[in-house]
Amino acid sequence: MKSIAALQAVVTATPFDGEPTNGELDAIEAEMPLILAEIDLLDVEIWMLDRPATALDERRVRRARNRVLDERRTLTNRVGRAQSGGAA
Repeated sequence: MKSIAALQAVVTATPFDGEPTNGELDAIEAEMPLILAEIDLLDVEIWMLDRPATALDERRVRRARNRVLDERRTLTNRVGRAQSGGAA
C-alpha cells in the first residue's frame, strides 16, 4: 500500500484559514442587491406552493422576477463599466 504522507505537503502547501479575502467580500457586497432580490423571489415562490394562485399572487411573482432582472442588469452594467474603463 502506498503512503500519501509524502504527497500531503504538496496538497496542503498553502494553509487555508477559512476566511474570505477582501476581494471576495467586495464581490459579495457588490452582488448583495441581486442576492436579496433572488431570496425575495424564492420566498414568493415557496409561499405559493400550497395554494391556488390569485391575480395578486401572480403580480407578486411578476414583481419579484422583474426585480431580479433589474438587479442582474444593474450588476452587469456596473461590471461592464468597470472592465471597459481600462487603458486603451
